[in-house]
Amino acid sequence: MPFDFTTLTFIAKPLTLEEGVRILERDQYRCYYCGLDGTASFENALIMSVDFVVPRARKGKKDPGNLVACCRPCNLFKGRRVFGNLEEAKTYVLARREELRKTWEANGRHLPVVPGRPRSKSPKA
Repeated sequence: MPFDFTTLTFIAKPLTLEEGVRILERDQYRCYYCGLDGTASFENALIMSVDFVVPRARKGKKDPGNLVACCRPCNLFKGRRVFGNLEEAKTYVLARREELRKTWEANGRHLPVVPGRPRSKSPKA
């Protein structure tokens, strides 16, 4: 287990490819939070990942009981938050997705620019 000299704690190693595939297979390549089917299309398969229910940043373990199949958008919505149980996490993620969907629809199917964040510049030809 690697040691983090900034926090003086041990850090769990990231999942290996084999461990991640086992979790995805166990969960049938379906996002726990939104239900996205990772086998429905190539695009869906590209965004599948594994989520630490209790994040590694909060001392979450690599135990299969702490891991779920998850699409990257839901993983981003959940972030490093810790919830009392999986259902609370799911409720939070689905509410955030719906909030973002409403914002997207209200802005002519474009997401607004976040104040304080620079826009990416297009490459010059």
